[in-house]
Amino acid sequence: MGRRHKLIINVALTGNVPTKELTPHVPISPEEIADDAKKVYDLGASIVHIHARDSNGCPTYKKEIFREIILRIREKCEDVIITVSTSGRKVKDVGKRLEVIELDGDAKPDMASLTLGSMNFINDASVNHPRDIIFMLKQIREAGLKPELEIFDTGMVNYADYLFKKKYLEGVNYANLLFGSLGTMPATPKSLINIVEELGERMIWAASGIGSFAFQIQCLAVAVGGHVRVGVEDSIYMNGSRELATNQKLVARVRKVAEALEREIMTVQEVRQNLGIS
Repeated sequence: MGRRHKLIINVALTGNVPTKELTPHVPISPEEIADDAKKVYDLGASIVHIHARDSNGCPTYKKEIFREIILRIREKCEDVIITVSTSGRKVKDVGKRLEVIELDGDAKPDMASLTLGSMNFINDASVNHPRDIIFMLKQIREAGLKPELEIFDTGMVNYADYLFKKKYLEGVNYANLLFGSLGTMPATPKSLINIVEELGERMIWAASGIGSFAFQIQCLAVAVGGHVRVGVEDSIYMNGSRELATNQKLVARVRKVAEALEREIMTVQEVRQNLGIS
């Protein structure tokens, strides 16, 4: 992948952690999430990665809430690629985590996230047993969705290689590389280059850092020919001045970097073609 290859912008709109108390700019309700999706879509984002929140603002796996979010997004930007979260950070039960992939019709998502291992965060853990990863991957593929692979450490790249060898993963796949969370890959140029070399040519990859590391990793990804994930989920601040971020500002900023490095923005239809999503 060359430096002039068109850029995919993936936006993690909400996440599990940010609250209205931390930042008023995190979209919580289905209407807020759909509004933010439209704003970033208009700026060139082709993928939106969504988490659902209940009426109290707490993370939820309930497919009824995901349904409302997806339908509202489709009303505003029909062709944007929608990834739903199956995170095990707050919900441990695999059946509950997979409830969202049962959605169909206009509410059917395009992709579903899948973390390829267990890890510690600052105050909690995300546990992903190997049998659960394989089971979830099978269910995601059988539902006709593309997995959005989440990679936080080099061991997860090794596990992805195993999944390819066993034919659990086939064809072109997409991965988010996430750096800088305590207990996972450090947010350094060496770390990014090493893991990209391990991935080889078998995946389309995007990268971001967590918190204050977000922008530097995004810049590195753009510079070396990768793609980017941005969003309030990963960083609620714009920079060292502690200016609160919005999803729209985060996308606009990375677009300026892409323009400076002469990277065109890939359209939604081009991304669909590249990932094999109808």
